[in-house]
Amino acid sequence: MRYDCLIIDDEKMLADNTCEYFNMFEVKTAVCYSAKETTDFLMENEAALILLDINLGDGSGFELCKRIRTTMNIPILFVSARNTDDDKIIALNIGGDDYIEKPYSLGVLLAKVKVMLRRFGSVEEKANEEVFTDGDLVVDLKNKTVTVRGELKKLTSMEFSLLQYLVSNSNRLITKAELFDNVWKDKFTSDGTLNVHIRKLREAIEEDPKNPLRIVTVWKEGYKYVTGASA
Repeated sequence: MRYDCLIIDDEKMLADNTCEYFNMFEVKTAVCYSAKETTDFLMENEAALILLDINLGDGSGFELCKRIRTTMNIPILFVSARNTDDDKIIALNIGGDDYIEKPYSLGVLLAKVKVMLRRFGSVEEKANEEVFTDGDLVVDLKNKTVTVRGELKKLTSMEFSLLQYLVSNSNRLITKAELFDNVWKDKFTSDGTLNVHIRKLREAIEEDPKNPLRIVTVWKEGYKYVTGASA
């Protein structure tokens, strides 16, 4: 069976209430309360998006995220009462697409989830056979794959969407506000989240990530994808 959202949280009452609220607003949602239950669930079912707590009774959400990322490339939103910068950085570095702090507003969380579902659905609908090529970089917009010098690069859904937007608007300044509006499509994303995703993209496609030639920073403004820079 396919679900819009899978909630993974060992706080049973909170998870159940969130699931019930989402389903009431026609976001088909299921709940798992442990890492083992999640593994079993995903063997028989699919989800378009995952809400993942860090602290699980039988393990760490960080480790579960790493395992999920070995086989799946769907959006993963961490939801946790832990609010340190270190936790947020780890979550984004291991493949999380966003980080939401508890306690959360059900209405705000639902709005964010709906935006994510619309955005990824929209990208899927608009995907075509176009392939963006820039020197040794090949971005297949239909199959959502990225290769550099023939080597397949593993990107999260959010990282690919960000790269897709950058290459589709090559050689012009793209402000942070524009990226928030058109890639994340919400107002809750921080500069820190964007910076981590840019760094991950540079690590994937730049010959020297510390001295990027393709994805360049325009000081205090935003970013620009420069074609031919690595040719």
